[in-house]
Amino acid sequence: MRILLVKTSSLGDVIHNLPVASDLRRHFPDAQIDWVVEESFAELPRLHPAVRRVLPVAVRRWRKALLTPATWREMGEYRRLASADFYAAVLDTQGLVKSALIAAQARGKKLGYAADSAREPLAARFYDRSFSIPKNLHAVERNRRLAAAALGYALDDLPLDYGIAAPPLQADWLPTGDYAVLLTATSRVDKEWPEENWLALGSALNAGGLACVLPGGSASERSRAQRLAQSLGRAVAAPALNLTELAGLMAGARIVIGVDTGLVHLAAALGRPTLALYSASDPVLTGLLGWANCLNLGGFGTPPGPAEVVTTAWRLL
Repeated sequence: MRILLVKTSSLGDVIHNLPVASDLRRHFPDAQIDWVVEESFAELPRLHPAVRRVLPVAVRRWRKALLTPATWREMGEYRRLASADFYAAVLDTQGLVKSALIAAQARGKKLGYAADSAREPLAARFYDRSFSIPKNLHAVERNRRLAAAALGYALDDLPLDYGIAAPPLQADWLPTGDYAVLLTATSRVDKEWPEENWLALGSALNAGGLACVLPGGSASERSRAQRLAQSLGRAVAAPALNLTELAGLMAGARIVIGVDTGLVHLAAALGRPTLALYSASDPVLTGLLGWANCLNLGGFGTPPGPAEVVTTAWRLL
């Protein structure tokens, strides 16, 4: 039995789909599971042992050069890979027109959200069968329920399992001893946490025996990380890291604390004690969902203060 999962982006959305692969492996131990994902996030499904093959797409890049021969060659290569096997199920858990069109290139029964459940109702027109899943559920639960309805199994008391693990990162720039990872960067300015709050938090963690590691994706994010690290006693700004290396960095951390960003969901998926700090969004539907050591703090217009974060962090540890 071959199953193709279509969940291309964004980082947090891809992580929220990992439990689907775990559920499928439990119910169909011999199934061959493939996954279509944006090239920049392809490392994540590869961390899941149930995923046989990753089919990368580059929709974000293709849009910028749609008329070039190179783009058409890459799209043709995706179609070739997607149609190489016949799938018992092609499951689109993204519910967008773009993801439905990507799913349509594969051979097999196309399954996805019904119009009343999809993020873009038009997407439902491209599926052979569609399913209504309540919109007021957490994204992880929506993905899992869609897969269960589409493939005909019951979730019952099946435990939540992201299914991934990563060995701790080995690097000579890492601080010696225990460390905390502080994820200060996010895609929106209104989701940021003030630098003075990060400094207060980092100082408290230092005083409690934890060094701080501050990653950053872009050059500007790494510059801010360096600025913060220089102001703290025991801290280091991480060099540029890929997703696999970031997973290893967080796997070795005592705790991960970050703003509303995909990487904070990765830390939770890895089972690390994790705090997500919200200031411009509501964590009810897309916040951390994991174990008792993963907590959401704050909400839309109500960011947590450093004292609350420090107190909660020590409680988790």
